Amino acid sequence: MMSREFDIIIYGATGFTGKLAVEYIDNNYSNIKWAIAGRNSKKLTEISNSTKSKPPIFIARSDDAKSLSDVVRKTKVIASLAGPFSKFSNELVNQCYENDTNYVDITGENIWVRDLIDRYHKGCEDKGIFIIPSCGYDSIPSDIGSFYCHMMLNENIDHIDGYHTGKGGVSGGTIESAFNMKNYKSSYKIGHPFLLNSKEFIKNNYNAKSKDKFSIKYIKDINKYSAPFVMAIANTRVVRRTAELKQNNQTSYGPNFSYNEYMKAGSYTSALMITLGLGALGLMIVSPISNLFRKMFTKPGNGPDKKTRDEGWFESIFVVKTETGNKYKFRLFGDGDPGYKSTAKLICESALCIALNFDQIAKNNTGGVLTTASGLGETLVKRLKNANILFEGPDKI
Repeated sequence: MMSREFDIIIYGATGFTGKLAVEYIDNNYSNIKWAIAGRNSKKLTEISNSTKSKPPIFIARSDDAKSLSDVVRKTKVIASLAGPFSKFSNELVNQCYENDTNYVDITGENIWVRDLIDRYHKGCEDKGIFIIPSCGYDSIPSDIGSFYCHMMLNENIDHIDGYHTGKGGVSGGTIESAFNMKNYKSSYKIGHPFLLNSKEFIKNNYNAKSKDKFSIKYIKDINKYSAPFVMAIANTRVVRRTAELKQNNQTSYGPNFSYNEYMKAGSYTSALMITLGLGALGLMIVSPISNLFRKMFTKPGNGPDKKTRDEGWFESIFVVKTETGNKYKFRLFGDGDPGYKSTAKLICESALCIALNFDQIAKNNTGGVLTTASGLGETLVKRLKNANILFEGPDKI
């Protein structure tokens, strides 16, 4: 990687999660070369002055190619927290590509990621650039969790079921992204189980095991109930893209690998309430009067208070069936509100993988529009363990 003035520039540093990313770097990595960027000079100055590190600030509007180019060429990695990403990050990604700068973000907007793959994947492979979306709670626990299962078992996997739960608040930015997806124009269908995969991979791997599941079930292996998980429509697609990228360039998960995920619920009643709530939210988003429903939720720039963020946590349980018929259980656990405090940690550690450990990750990849598992892999697992993310297993069932 070429030498740059900065290791990381946090773009969107004045947003709710952006501020948390600034706080995370300031508290844990004040020795690296970093800066912050966004469109509001006054807010950026206030944020910089509130830190111990006093990072430099740069002004760049999301629609101003010149100012974005001036920023991205200064750094090894752009960590973008400026969502909705399909609305505010198109030119940012383009300028990263044009200036040979690596890029990570926290999007869950897979229909937009699909278009990034079409536009930039081959060129990034040729240029050795890493563009890695979905480096937050969407979709690291699912993606790196599945990777860890395979890494520890070191044998072909037939199927993984992920069961997620957590405690935390809701940010206006996340709600805004969900409602914004309704208006995003693409030739792809957001509900396709293999949205992020090639036609050839879909032809060989599309089967009943990979279809989205919405029923409530008692799961004996975890002694809990399953319910639909709001982020499964994003996370499952990311894991399936990882499976293809690893099959093409690394160690395959297995020729018959499949993945699904759910929300873990303590009782049938809880599972039913989750299912009904998710259904209601979906109807609001697709409704002709969705703009009116949007006003019922938190506005962008707002989110849970510090107490809620600090008391939050996430847990992911993975039940793995290997091709030999053995079953194992794995667990991933992190403290801090999953969508915000934990997400800030996850994207920063992902960015640092590229900025500080590039030689390690480049051994397994030449670049591309990648996933955290295919692009950062074991290097990210090590960083997350050092950042107090707990990995447990395998435990044979």
